Parts: sequence; C-alpha cells; structure tokens
Amino acid sequence: MKKNPDHKINIVALKRVEGQVKGIQRMIEEGKYCVDILNQIHAAMAALSRVEDKILETHFENCVRGAVHGSSESEKDKKMKEVLGLIRQFRKL
Repeated sequence: MKKNPDHKINIVALKRVEGQVKGIQRMIEEGKYCVDILNQIHAAMAALSRVEDKILETHFENCVRGAVHGSSESEKDKKMKEVLGLIRQFRKL
C-alpha cells in the first residue's frame, strides 16, 4: 500500500490561521471597524491559500509524479482525472 506524503510541515501555518480566525471572531465580538475585520479575513484567506499551494505542490511532486512514472496506465489515467477534477472544482469557488 502506498504511503501518503507527510503534510505535517503545514501544521504551524494552520495554527497561525486558527489564531487569525479567533482574532477575527474577537474583532467581531468587540465591534471593530468593518474594514479592519475585512483586512484580517483577507490575511487569513491568503495564509490558507499558501498552505493549499504547498499541499498541491507536494501532491504533484509525489503522488502525480509517481503515477506518471509508473507502469500502470489505469493509475496514470486516474491521477490525471483527479487533477482535472481539482482544477474544475477550484474554478467554481
């Protein structure tokens, strides 16, 4: 059975995002200015996007590359469909 790549390096960044979200909640509870809240939301979203980029890069470097260099045509097809599905899904967001 194939082992999935280790994404634990992203835990620190995710904990930082968690702190940002808690800060946003606190800002809302305290009635802070809308623009300040929106700036913090944008910062949290950008940080989460960076984690997404790192995980996607790891997926390509490990999972997709492994399938493409492997001998199984069905595994290659499966990975290519998976990647195309992700692209379609992300475009809808």
